[in-house]
Amino acid sequence: MTTLTADRQLRVLHVVRQFHPNCGGLEDFVANLARTQIEAGIDARVLTLDRQFTRPDVTLPERDALGPIPIRRIPFRGSKRYPLAPGFLAALGDADLVHVHAIDFFFDALAATRLMHGKPLVATTHGGFFHTGAHSTLKKLWFSGPTRLSALAYRAIVACSEQDEATFATIAGEKVVLIENGVDIGKLAGRARPTKSKRLVSIGRLAANKRPDHLLAAFARLVAADREWHLAIVGAESDWSAEQLRAEIERHGLGTHVDLHIGLDDAGLARVVAGSSLFVSASEYEGFGIALIEAASAGLGIVVNGNTAFRELAARHEGIRLTDFANPDAAAAAIRAAYDALPEMRCVPDWVGAYAWPAVAARYGEVYRRALGLEANRAQFQQPVSASVKYRSELPEAVKMQGK
Repeated sequence: MTTLTADRQLRVLHVVRQFHPNCGGLEDFVANLARTQIEAGIDARVLTLDRQFTRPDVTLPERDALGPIPIRRIPFRGSKRYPLAPGFLAALGDADLVHVHAIDFFFDALAATRLMHGKPLVATTHGGFFHTGAHSTLKKLWFSGPTRLSALAYRAIVACSEQDEATFATIAGEKVVLIENGVDIGKLAGRARPTKSKRLVSIGRLAANKRPDHLLAAFARLVAADREWHLAIVGAESDWSAEQLRAEIERHGLGTHVDLHIGLDDAGLARVVAGSSLFVSASEYEGFGIALIEAASAGLGIVVNGNTAFRELAARHEGIRLTDFANPDAAAAAIRAAYDALPEMRCVPDWVGAYAWPAVAARYGEVYRRALGLEANRAQFQQPVSASVKYRSELPEAVKMQGK
């Protein structure tokens, strides 16, 4: 049993394959959770790989920081799908608890060596490895075999969506806890264009499961009927490179109607959102849907592909319009209908406040306490109320809307 005294911080090591300066939903999640924990008095650190998958020829510094978050990077070899990083054991240091993000080499390796390192383990699923249908038979076999075996070493497995909860409960049973992702709802709060316009924004990694080809096919239908439409695509290179996406844009003859923004920081993203009225996503798979909630916090209208995660959000919250982006005509019609239904002034739904980080981090704190069998200083797990929780009170009345 671990006992934390008043003068000793809980030490948590977050282990994630990609982190700063890489940009994406997983990286944002880890950064926001660690930052919120540090604000609450927890010693939170990050262990990650020393090269970005999109720039494998550039080795990043072993020691770094993202604001208050210390970062340590270790070398790896092999495929980005399952990178091998044998130096992980020596990098665990004096952590009281290791929190693994996603189901990959780190998840398996830390489980296999648990008797050597002796650290209590917690994991967050982040969609597992089912983001695409590729190699589905092999994935199912791996999940029911090695992943099930590795899960035995974890004291808790946090599912970040209802679909993850149902999936991982089949191999980990009562160890699975549902904590939906936190979202930095203050980042884009109320930033959408004040009055409606035919300007769309899509936010997310240029990954195969995001289906940028489907998005562009639907958008081409819109432009064919009305040349006023404009689309901004914001993301980081992944399965699709910027060059490949630009070629696809030109193939559809959309060069003057689509702007591509790669690797924008938060301020740059806010500037793009400030010129937009609708958020669109053709994604076939999402672990949760962080970008959708950020878009809602900005006051954007929402039109997204009906994947499982988006359907779950739409079932609980109003203002989310689902369509089938595999059918470009249907998707274009849904976007037009969403535009027609937009109020003249932007609206921010009340429900976005439920995803603020302090409340989510507090739930993780309870998971940690149980995983450690704690007699702990509870104050370290109590989160302060941040500006992101209070942001709605600072918005003009015109942009507020009573939501579900």
